[in-house]
Amino acid sequence: MEFKDYYQTLGVEPGAGDAEIKTAYRRLARKYHPDVSKEAGAEEKFKAVNEAYEALRDPQKRAAYDQLRARGYRPGDDIQPPPGGFGGYGGAPGEFDFDEIFAGGGAGGGFSDFFESLFGRQRPGGPGARPQPRGDTRAKLAVPLEAVYRGDAVRIGVNGKTLEIRIPKGIKPGQSIRLPKQGSSGGDLFLEIEYAAHPQFEVDGRNILYSLPVAPWEAALGATVSVPTLGGSVELKIPRDSESGRKLRLRERGLPGTPNGDQIVELEILAPRVHNDEQREAYEKMRDAFGDDWRRA
Repeated sequence: MEFKDYYQTLGVEPGAGDAEIKTAYRRLARKYHPDVSKEAGAEEKFKAVNEAYEALRDPQKRAAYDQLRARGYRPGDDIQPPPGGFGGYGGAPGEFDFDEIFAGGGAGGGFSDFFESLFGRQRPGGPGARPQPRGDTRAKLAVPLEAVYRGDAVRIGVNGKTLEIRIPKGIKPGQSIRLPKQGSSGGDLFLEIEYAAHPQFEVDGRNILYSLPVAPWEAALGATVSVPTLGGSVELKIPRDSESGRKLRLRERGLPGTPNGDQIVELEILAPRVHNDEQREAYEKMRDAFGDDWRRA
């Protein structure tokens, strides 16, 4: 299989910290999201970005991947993971007989043979654990936030079969779904839920967190703007004289539960880039109007 440079995909250095990797992922995921991007090949680029982030955000997966890079592998090189895999991932065939499941991998899903070969199989019980005896099998299932919000059905691969399962609305990380007789040697399969990384949203309990870029005049004068939510776009009123960091609440737009969560929108004031003389003149007028005292206002 062909080696991929996940750091290059995200546009970060190999020594990048978790925050830098996360920022790069969110920027690129927004850029190439199939729902908004009109660029050629956007869907494939979006999948590649998700794949890279899933590998680098997990300390164990990142350490396993870094071992490959340290050996001098470069994009395009053929690789063959050794028996036992790296850091507990990519275990040798025959140690267990279920597929590690990645349902969605963010909002778009899709992982390469390279990724799944390195990280797609994991010994039950964690890295280094012995194969489970005949009986129940446990695996983790990363589900998109949209599926948790709507209660969608997702397809997963188990023992060479494709199964469709319904995700209960509002299911929490750590809770499990049981699939009778779908585990190892006829036992049950328990899927422990975790939330897949999302290019736009973060999760705080049942609340959804979203950072909204606004123009200076929208913050100063007030405006009504369209804001994405898990249930579709809604109109949000930005109060006049808002500052960067101000939080606005969209009630019951978070994850379902008792009670339902909210969506918290944090304003991020950004200065638009200048593209023509008219826009540059507008900035000059703002400069003249505010002078040098605006920082002390």
